[in-house]
Amino acid sequence: MRRFDPCPEGVPSDSCFLLAPCRWRCVCSRVPSGEKTVPIPEKLNEWAPRPPPEFVRDVMGSSAGAGSGEFHVYRHLRRREYQRQDFMDAMAEKQRLDEEFQKKLERNKMIAEEQTAKRRRKRQKLKEKKLQAKKNKLEQKKQEKESDQSQERVSSEDDEEDSKEEEEKEDDAEEPSFVMGRG
Repeated sequence: MRRFDPCPEGVPSDSCFLLAPCRWRCVCSRVPSGEKTVPIPEKLNEWAPRPPPEFVRDVMGSSAGAGSGEFHVYRHLRRREYQRQDFMDAMAEKQRLDEEFQKKLERNKMIAEEQTAKRRRKRQKLKEKKLQAKKNKLEQKKQEKESDQSQERVSSEDDEEDSKEEEEKEDDAEEPSFVMGRG
């Protein structure tokens, strides 16, 4: 079972660190405090070969043959030139891969945008459909209320006519044939 005891500095520590203060000091010295700034190293410049010489100074004359040291000079020049060509090939390959990667990123970004737009259109369509359904429902209720009110009006008018007819039917007396004041 591990037991964590507070360190003299107030940092919880494992019991093995209390037994080995030398190790604890090592760990504490590596942990940056909030007051200290942590140095972030800048990106190191990439190695680049020296450019080829514009003017080669050690050129043999036309009357002399190659001496014993000329082969070593030639060998070093050849090695540097091969190294420079390899570096240029590697840089071209790196640039090609970077361009491919950027194209792939753009392609993925476009695909993601298309999918997002498609989903956005779908959500908007559903939203409009819900709004349209809600409007239709409200219009339907409104039409039902209007039809109910018009039916009530018609029924109230019918009731009035019916009531007049009933009143007339209830009055079995004959209509007066002579009305005074008319003339």
